[in-house]
Amino acid sequence: MVRVAILGATGYTALESIKLLLRHPQVEITLLTSRQEGRPPIGSIHPSLSGRLPLCLEDASSDEVAKRCDCAFLCLPHAASASAAKELLARGVRVVDFSADYRLDDPVSYQQWYEHEHPDAERLGKTPYGLPELFREQIPQAALVANPGCYPTSAILPLAPLLKAKLVEPTDIIVDSKSGVSGAGRTPKLNTHFPECNESISAYGVGKHRHQPEIEQILGRATGQKVEVIFTPHLVPMDRGILTVSYSRPTRALAQGEVLGTLREFYAGEPFIRVVDHLPGTKDTAHTNFVDITARIVRGRVLLISAEDNMIKGAAGAAVQNLNLMYGFPETTALL
Repeated sequence: MVRVAILGATGYTALESIKLLLRHPQVEITLLTSRQEGRPPIGSIHPSLSGRLPLCLEDASSDEVAKRCDCAFLCLPHAASASAAKELLARGVRVVDFSADYRLDDPVSYQQWYEHEHPDAERLGKTPYGLPELFREQIPQAALVANPGCYPTSAILPLAPLLKAKLVEPTDIIVDSKSGVSGAGRTPKLNTHFPECNESISAYGVGKHRHQPEIEQILGRATGQKVEVIFTPHLVPMDRGILTVSYSRPTRALAQGEVLGTLREFYAGEPFIRVVDHLPGTKDTAHTNFVDITARIVRGRVLLISAEDNMIKGAAGAAVQNLNLMYGFPETTALL
């Protein structure tokens, strides 16, 4: 039985992680942390957990966390997450980090995009990126796994097979994504206040969103090429889900069937990738760990369309998938 602690247990990704782990036959949730005053029961923070998990939130030290778990899910803010990871790793705890602290390749890039000096810079570029479909062999022995960003997952998975096969140009790629409001987290913000975002759709972070370098660097790591993308995210007035469309230039004339065939061959046997003929929607993957992908050829461009649940495959489901690989459990445990 693997003992799991969830640090930063008040947020949406923590809630989804708890719900998945409660149905995992080889996992016991032993600790939930938060800096909230007192020791509120988790059911008072997430009412859907009432009667399901008899734990209270604690403000535990790294020593206390290490005594009570084998693996920690870090649902913490950037920089704070790396500081916690560094202390826990030194105490022999394995870590799945939900933040972006270990996703980028170098401290200069991290400081440029996150405006913090990295607390554990020596691990940048050496930490496995927790996307099993591309980096599975690196995960089982890892002490630390960088859980992918939700937007990057939806862009990287469709593009990687075509880039590896050199069917599309690695530059001049446009990635256009739409996300539900849960992607902004649980902390109240003006732009996610109901009267501000309901019945409206808006772009944000244009040209400066932190997931752009993650998409570029991870696609480069996976395909051995310098990749350049223009990434534009949009906020959509729905709870959850991401729909991403990427536009790339083919290296030669391509038929739609060839592109779909390349995707199907690349992801043959992958339990959570569904290459489909129809145009997928976010309801198709809601509350699941699946990513649905299709392709179209329009005026000489290759369009790749993907749908995922940003809270599951984009966060908590990916973390459980990584935990399964780290401990030798069937990869689909608690996810199907």
